[in-house]
Amino acid sequence: MPELPDVELYLAALRRQIGGRTLERIRLATPFLLRSVAPPLTSADGRVVAGFRRMGKRIVWELEGQLFLVFHLMIAARFKWRDRGAAIPRKVGLAAFDFAHGTLLLTEAATRKRASLHVVQGEHALSAFDPGGIDVLSSGVEAFARAVQRENHTLKRALTDPHLLSGIGNAYSDEILHRAGLSPFKLTRHITSDEMAALHAATVETLVEWTRRLQEESGDTFPEKVTAFREGMAVHGRFGKPCPRCGTPVQRIVHGEHEVNYCPDCQTGGRLLADRALSKLLKDDWPKTLDELERRRRDQSS
Repeated sequence: MPELPDVELYLAALRRQIGGRTLERIRLATPFLLRSVAPPLTSADGRVVAGFRRMGKRIVWELEGQLFLVFHLMIAARFKWRDRGAAIPRKVGLAAFDFAHGTLLLTEAATRKRASLHVVQGEHALSAFDPGGIDVLSSGVEAFARAVQRENHTLKRALTDPHLLSGIGNAYSDEILHRAGLSPFKLTRHITSDEMAALHAATVETLVEWTRRLQEESGDTFPEKVTAFREGMAVHGRFGKPCPRCGTPVQRIVHGEHEVNYCPDCQTGGRLLADRALSKLLKDDWPKTLDELERRRRDQSS
């Protein structure tokens, strides 16, 4: 799912490509994308795109007359810039947004279509889509601490809760926690003031660094490869590969569509975090350290 750096990458590209331009018409390929009834989608036709903003992980287009298009890309939806009048791809296409100088396609490469588009009128209606999480990049450590510790959650859950913090998801939370040297399963009520300061600094540094990095890589071209798995990430998507800080193999825990990636040496004092499904199955046989896990693997292969 696109997170704050990825959304900011899209916003920068959209400002360059269609900011101040007239949206001639919207072609909808599937009715399931549109989740609102009034105002009608056709009310956007012929309006100038006045601006863009990020609302959590949502991308908001502001059209003249305070008409807003609110996009949630979910896991697999992406924008693609094409020549004017480009056909909507049959299997993955959701919609096309036609301008005089080109067409912006919205696609979703997933069997289950989850992306959404709402058309809303006015700032009051738009505010209903704000989950309320604070903007970490404009908040100090005290506001950050209040948000993180509002409820007693694991650090992983607190970082990814849109009601607490804005724009952070599975990928960058892994990177933040690795940079801070904190266990993803440490409870927020047990974090010290020094650890909170380190977590805040790691959050800001990670988001700023990756926003800059992605925009430098994209340059003036429209981004075509927005993904949660980036070359240069420390732990996310790097299961079994060496931690760039200490060389320990990165470990992971998978829960459905989500996963936690971490370095045992840098984040958990050498302990392996128990996977719920496997720990229930293995019970007392669950390896507690990486050395024990490697020893069992050697024994099985011999």
